[in-house]
Amino acid sequence: MPTPYPFSALVGQDEMRLALQIVAVDPGVGGVLILGHRGTGKSTAVRGLPALLPRIEKVKGCRYGCDPEGAGGWCEECRARTDRPARIGPVPVVDLPLGATEDRVVGTLDLERALTEGVRAFEPGLLAQAHRGFLYVDEVNLLEDHLVDLLLDVAASGENLVEREGLSVRHPARFVLVGSGNPEEGELRPQLLDRFGLSVEVTTPTVLDERVEVIRRRDAFDRDPEGFARRWKGQDGRIRAGLERARGRIGEVAVPDSVLERASALCLALGTDGLRGELTLLRAARAVAALDGVGEVGAEHLRTVAPAALRHRLRRDPLDDSGSTARVTRAIEEVLPG
Repeated sequence: MPTPYPFSALVGQDEMRLALQIVAVDPGVGGVLILGHRGTGKSTAVRGLPALLPRIEKVKGCRYGCDPEGAGGWCEECRARTDRPARIGPVPVVDLPLGATEDRVVGTLDLERALTEGVRAFEPGLLAQAHRGFLYVDEVNLLEDHLVDLLLDVAASGENLVEREGLSVRHPARFVLVGSGNPEEGELRPQLLDRFGLSVEVTTPTVLDERVEVIRRRDAFDRDPEGFARRWKGQDGRIRAGLERARGRIGEVAVPDSVLERASALCLALGTDGLRGELTLLRAARAVAALDGVGEVGAEHLRTVAPAALRHRLRRDPLDDSGSTARVTRAIEEVLPG
């Protein structure tokens, strides 16, 4: 398996890196949409994520990686078991290729067992592999409509129901959806866009020193991937330890009523539909506070996450030709001056 580029060796793109760490601390924030030009480190960042994620407990022998404590629900096989011994395993980060068939995504009949043993058995798909982890779709804005509909259904229910050739299988499929793409190549359907908790923008560096450092590090990695990864292993380890500490303390982070009022005032000023914007803003700000090691969410945490949490939730204003990021920035200055 090729050595992935270390997450900690990425230069710049602070908003993208923070968004991925936020959902690693609290998957309840929702998915992350990463939009930007080609060659700006989108897929590189996601593929470097597994090295940062603390390992989790899984039911030994379970094909879906169910939690021994039952968090997120058990599959049919785990529910039928009297004992569920635990094993430690990595958090899955699964790629969903654009050309994947529906059977590859949801699962299908295990033809090998059907032919050799004469039994009908289920072969889990990508959604099963991604349970309790991350599902990554590169060029998500080019994903076929029937797969988009499928992802929307599973994301809403947290379960995958497969009915094939007389089989009926239901298993938990709770994952953080991460998508990347170039907005110049097509827009996302509004229903899918709304499912992403955070939306970040990545751009080509315009500072000379930053561009030179990107090239220097990438060239060093291409010449000696394993040696480069070893040099950054300690920094990746520090990020992983920080994520683990944040996960442990996030339940103790308080959110004052004054912060809730400011979050709602910001969403009112921007005219966002529904309350999903406030909930995402709250959860993301709490995750940042946990990463910072503080016990209370403050206005500075709201300011940090507001662009990513709200820019993709704005209605189009025909009288305002400024971009969504500029509109969020203006509202932050009005509601959260600082």
